[in-house]
Amino acid sequence: MQVIGFHFRLGAPEPSSAPQRGARRGAARVASSSSVIKLQDCDISASQIAMAASSTALAQEITAHLVSKSLPPTPSWLTTFLSSTRPNTPLPALKQTALFRLLASDITTSVQASASSVFPADVHNAQVVERRLPGPIPAQVLDVEDVGSSRWSQVEKMEALERGEMTKGREVVRLVPGETEDGAAGDAQEVGASASAGPHKVVLQDARGARVYGIEVIGVEGLGVGMNIGCKVLLRDVVVARGVLLLEPRCVMVLGGKIEGVHRAWREGRKERLRRDAGMEGGG
Repeated sequence: MQVIGFHFRLGAPEPSSAPQRGARRGAARVASSSSVIKLQDCDISASQIAMAASSTALAQEITAHLVSKSLPPTPSWLTTFLSSTRPNTPLPALKQTALFRLLASDITTSVQASASSVFPADVHNAQVVERRLPGPIPAQVLDVEDVGSSRWSQVEKMEALERGEMTKGREVVRLVPGETEDGAAGDAQEVGASASAGPHKVVLQDARGARVYGIEVIGVEGLGVGMNIGCKVLLRDVVVARGVLLLEPRCVMVLGGKIEGVHRAWREGRKERLRRDAGMEGGG
């Protein structure tokens, strides 16, 4: 009887064993499903990490390229630039595009300012006879004037060109409207600019926003009234004499670029500024 009772007690759990096995199978399925979800989560996170690492590496490459040009970009400008680029663009093309866009920007918002890359706070102090700024200092041209010609003569030259006339020695040459002498499209401003001999006076602005006058002491290629306003230049070991920058080829590198809106406004108002400064308002 004891043996039978023993077997009976072993067999007693049988009626409930099937539900328990079903519960265990259900728990196993839940655990397996949970493992898959966790695995997928891990895969998504890995992908995001890889993308972030790639973006960081790209930002470092672009920054290094611009820094090599002495144009360190601000984080906000760099973020905006990277968000506007197309995926899978070759790195050399991205570097060139970044440089082109930076040269077309306002450096007060796109280039980082440091103590050595901006004009000193007392740069306008006329009591300082002479000093050198090691740089490099990136700056943008906000105004340019030909101080080698009178304002009156510049206005007369522009008005003659607007009538379709220009001089060659003592001869007056009639131009085809809308064309320069060599047949290229142009206007009075551009033709007049090509005849600008200089020296030139410019207004330069650094990344901090400080504006300083500069004057050519030796002609600098690319500097003149025909240049784009907003054009970027790089100054190295430039002399400041009583608050004025003395510009010459050894210390000035013209990088190029243009701030479109500023250039258009300067160009449209140039003739009237010359007339006003020459005391010719209302004159013909």
